[in-house]
Amino acid sequence: MTEKELIDALCTREESAFRELVTQFQDKVFNTALGFLKNQADAEDLSQEVFIQVYRSITSFRGNASLATWIYRITVTKSLDLMRSRKRKKRFGFIYSLFGEDNRTIHDPADPVHPGIELERKEDAAILFRLLDTLPENQRTAFLLNKIEELSYREIAQILNTTESAIDSLLQRAKQNLRKKINNLAP
Repeated sequence: MTEKELIDALCTREESAFRELVTQFQDKVFNTALGFLKNQADAEDLSQEVFIQVYRSITSFRGNASLATWIYRITVTKSLDLMRSRKRKKRFGFIYSLFGEDNRTIHDPADPVHPGIELERKEDAAILFRLLDTLPENQRTAFLLNKIEELSYREIAQILNTTESAIDSLLQRAKQNLRKKINNLAP
């Protein structure tokens, strides 16, 4: 099924088209969400939300970019929104732990898990993901899409609605910032 045929079938709410959509994009959506959220269950839940949103809003898809780019954009936006929401909850959780009766925080960040990471490198990956969390949002997003999802500068530029030169600049700054942070970790 071509992209246009898939979009047309989704617009007419064909069940087989939704199954095809999920089959084609489930790994990309899940891995992108996992790169941001670092928690398998959260990435699975977010992936379902992405597909529901795609299904509900396919008729508003303008075709300015490819279907894959549009789906990545939705995944990135939903992932960042969830992370922002959690940061707010974490801040309130900390405040609650200072003044609450049970002295417990509401949110406890999960250990990062990513299917592509070998077991013996899990600790290094955890450190890298913690360092990535300290980068500005636009640098982190560009870095994850390029290094984890292996998207081209052009694809990332479409997803983030910017230019390829801006993506190059973001990636250079992200690498530079990560190098500094890694050097600060060294004894």
